[in-house]
Amino acid sequence: MQKDKKLAIFEGQQIRRVWNEKKEVWYFSVVDIIAVLTGSGNPQVYWRVMKKRLLDEGSDETVTKCNGLKMVAPDGKMRTTDAADVETLLRLIQSVPSPKAEPVKLWLARVGYERIEEINDPEKALNRSRDYWQKMGRSKAWIQQRMMGQEIRNKLTDYWKNNEVTRQDEYAILTNIIHQEWSDLSVKEHKSLKDLKTENLRDHMSDAELVFTALAELSTRQIAETMETKGLEENKIPAKKGGGIAKNARMELEQKTGKKVVSGNNLKFLSARRKLGNGGINL
Repeated sequence: MQKDKKLAIFEGQQIRRVWNEKKEVWYFSVVDIIAVLTGSGNPQVYWRVMKKRLLDEGSDETVTKCNGLKMVAPDGKMRTTDAADVETLLRLIQSVPSPKAEPVKLWLARVGYERIEEINDPEKALNRSRDYWQKMGRSKAWIQQRMMGQEIRNKLTDYWKNNEVTRQDEYAILTNIIHQEWSDLSVKEHKSLKDLKTENLRDHMSDAELVFTALAELSTRQIAETMETKGLEENKIPAKKGGGIAKNARMELEQKTGKKVVSGNNLKFLSARRKLGNGGINL
C-alpha cells in the first residue's frame, strides 16, 4: 500500500488509518481491527466493554494511548474514533479472546524470543541486520559502513543515557541538532528530500552521507566527554559543535569535487538504476 492512502487491507477488510506527520507514524482505527478479529456486528460496543475491562485490570496506560482521531465513518462523515499506533494495537490484540488473534500472538512471541536471543548473543542481531541490508540490495562495503556508523551512534546514545539524557524525545532533539548542523537539513527535511515516511533514513543514505553522519556523531561524543556535559541543554552545545565539524568537512569535499554530499536518492532509486544498468535485470 502507498503511504498516502487512508485505508489498509487486513484479511480482505478495510482498516481506516491516519498518518501523523509530526510523529511519523500511522494510527489505525481500533474498532476496525476489532471487527476483523472478532467478527462482531457492533465493534464499537465490543471496544467499549473491552476498554472498561482493561481499565479494571489496571491496563489504563494502554487505553490512554488510544487517541480520538477523525476518520471517515460509514455514513461518509468525518467522525472521531479511537485510533492507536502499531505498538499499542499489538498490546490490545493480545487481550482479544479470538482465534484470529493467535497468528499475531505467535508472531509477537517469536519476535520476543528473537530479542532474548539477541541479548544473550549480540552476534545474532548483527547477522539479522546484515541479512536485511543484503536483501535490500546493499553492497558489502555499504553494509560495513552502516554497521560502523551504528556502533558510533550506540556509543553516543550510551553517553547520553549515562549523563541525564533519558527520554526518547530528548534523543530526537539532539539527533536533529547534529543532523541539521552537518547537512543543513533537519531529519524530517532529509527524509522528505528522499521521499521517505516510515523508512529508516540511514538505510537510504549514500556512503558519503553515512560517513558524515558518523563523523558528526563521533565528534559530538568526544566533545561531550571532554566537556562532561549532562542533561539536554548542556548536550546541545557538543551536538552543534560536532555537527559543525562534519559540516566543514562536507563543504570542503564538495568544493574539491563539485558534487553535493546530501542527496535525494533513496534505495528505491538506486535499485531502479541498477536494473536499468543491467539490461533490466536486478542483480
